[in-house]
Amino acid sequence: MQSFRTELENPIVEKDIIDLEKKIRLFREGNIHDEKFRSLRLARGIYGQRQPGVQMVRIKLPFGKVTFKQLLRIADVSDEYASGNLHLTTRQDIQIHYVSLDRTPQLWEDLERDDITLREACGNTVRNVTSSPDSGINPNEVFDVSPYAHAFFSYFLRNPICQEMGRKIKFSFSSDERDTAYSYIHDLGFIPKINEQGERGFKVMIAGGLGAQPFLAAPIFDFLHEDQIIPYAESLLRVFDRYGERTNRNKARLKYLVQKLGLDEVLRLVEEERIANKSKSFKIDRNTVPAPKLPEAITLPVLDEVIHSLDYKHWRATNAVPQKQEGFFGVYIKVSKGDIKTELARELVKAIRPFAADEIRITQNQGLLLKFVREDALPSLYAVLKPLGFAVPGFDSIADVTTCPGTDTCNLGISNSMTLSVALEEVIYEEYPELIYDKDLKIKISGCMNSCGQHGLAHIGFHGSSVKANGKVVPAVQVLLGGGTVGNGEGRVAERVIKAPSKRATDILRTLLNDYAGVAEEKESFHSYYDRQGKDYFYQLLKPLADLTNLKDEEYVDWGHEETFATAIGVGECAGVVIDLVATLLLEGFEKLEWAEASYEAGAWSDAIYHSYAVFVSSAKAMLLDKGVSSSTQIGVIREFDINYVETGEFTLPGTFNEVVLQINKNEPTEEFATAYLGQVRDFIAQIKTKKAL
Repeated sequence: MQSFRTELENPIVEKDIIDLEKKIRLFREGNIHDEKFRSLRLARGIYGQRQPGVQMVRIKLPFGKVTFKQLLRIADVSDEYASGNLHLTTRQDIQIHYVSLDRTPQLWEDLERDDITLREACGNTVRNVTSSPDSGINPNEVFDVSPYAHAFFSYFLRNPICQEMGRKIKFSFSSDERDTAYSYIHDLGFIPKINEQGERGFKVMIAGGLGAQPFLAAPIFDFLHEDQIIPYAESLLRVFDRYGERTNRNKARLKYLVQKLGLDEVLRLVEEERIANKSKSFKIDRNTVPAPKLPEAITLPVLDEVIHSLDYKHWRATNAVPQKQEGFFGVYIKVSKGDIKTELARELVKAIRPFAADEIRITQNQGLLLKFVREDALPSLYAVLKPLGFAVPGFDSIADVTTCPGTDTCNLGISNSMTLSVALEEVIYEEYPELIYDKDLKIKISGCMNSCGQHGLAHIGFHGSSVKANGKVVPAVQVLLGGGTVGNGEGRVAERVIKAPSKRATDILRTLLNDYAGVAEEKESFHSYYDRQGKDYFYQLLKPLADLTNLKDEEYVDWGHEETFATAIGVGECAGVVIDLVATLLLEGFEKLEWAEASYEAGAWSDAIYHSYAVFVSSAKAMLLDKGVSSSTQIGVIREFDINYVETGEFTLPGTFNEVVLQINKNEPTEEFATAYLGQVRDFIAQIKTKKAL
């Protein structure tokens, strides 16, 4: 494999890409351990697929914003390196599949030509910062949250404090109290507020999450000033990095740290950490996300046939919404399964260019939002979208099913979710067409219990599973009911009700909708109906559909397949893997010392200090493993090193290891402290090299 060179002008990005190529080459040569390399590539958006030998590449699009030029670039990259398909995700990213690992550096360079990154799209990092897609045009918003989401993306990208955490961290910004960015399932969720003095700030929610064990976030601020949201998040990340679980990935999210230590203790640790922050106050530049260039006002034909058609009326009523900017509309595009073929993406850009602003937002339910469409252009826009299949009515209704890729490409998928989503949508459109107007009911599907399809916050949710019957394995769905958004940070987690064969999911949906129509009180919400009837009522209602004594042959075959079902679950990579190899950890420590030196030379005192801290912890962990001692948290490593090396006299330090290392949260990040701290870590590494004869 030849050494790779880029033609990019950004030296930081260029260094990232060249480093990726170098690490791939070392991995191919057998000079980097497989698990260490996995962690590295995940942080570069490169994720193993169900199919061996190829990768999924996740493209990080902060708050789902993508320009026409960027979408065309992504389409070109997918054609050149992947399968010619774009998959829209619930975190407002785009994923492409079937990519050769060796070609990922060139792929990344091609994307960066239009300012698109892969960096920290996966791995134990701050994942894509999401926001309500209608931010900036929402008539109900008190201010546009887009610049705040962008500031979080920029501040924490490549930030030393969040490069190798125990697990991922997710942030969201909702545009109003409807909470359409789901603050209640995020590590930190923000809802915009204005205080009595007219200042901007946010209601803040902490430690929410879905997955196999959902937690609802807790409110910690009714109003946190806009200048304090980044410093607060920085302190929280520092605490999570130090105290978070690192061995058992199933218990390594922030929600489990809060469960373990208690919310009050976590908040105390956050306050204790504030002194070490790079920023004590951080003023958000409100102009970082300028309004897109508006479409020109053009003379449009009168399309009477379109305007008077029933299909257009349905589409206009369900997919077009007035903006706060008078005379303009936002237009939502429903995207089946979240999949867009690249040729169709190009045709879409060509079709919408005359009618919409040059800014598309990817939505949390895997659709698209076009902005600044003039009211008189709606019929013409509809006329160009319809032949492409992008004028389907019922956006964000019960007919708009959210789904993860499931067994199509995901290692963890148990059963097929994408074909099932299409089957459920067909039930609505063909048998309950009036429900395309019902935006208070949501169906969401995941291929496994991990909730990438957000089944845990659905009114009607399904996740992939399996059951055994007659000596065979049957593809199944776990049915969950009663979840969803309440508003202003409140939400509901769907309850597991019953498990049934996957092929009966359509009948499950029919049964629920028919019962809701017949039993619910007038204008009663699904939540109220579910609460009034109770979980056992729905178990009994659906129990006949879970009966395994009357299985048909086709029910042994999963949706979208022809062969008999068999479970084949791989190893998940959503959060990477912890590497417990002495030599690898020591090399990591030496490399981080180089990063600390480079940051110090650049005058980046806070970064130099945090890199130095990472050297202490990584190297101490290696030395502990040399004695067969392991710890699942950084704070545990610090304490164990004192017991096993300092108290035994094997290492000489100016105090305990705990006192030396945790100077980091007792001092301002000044040049003076950076100089002293870096000197101490150099001495520490020198002792290690002497002891290990390196």
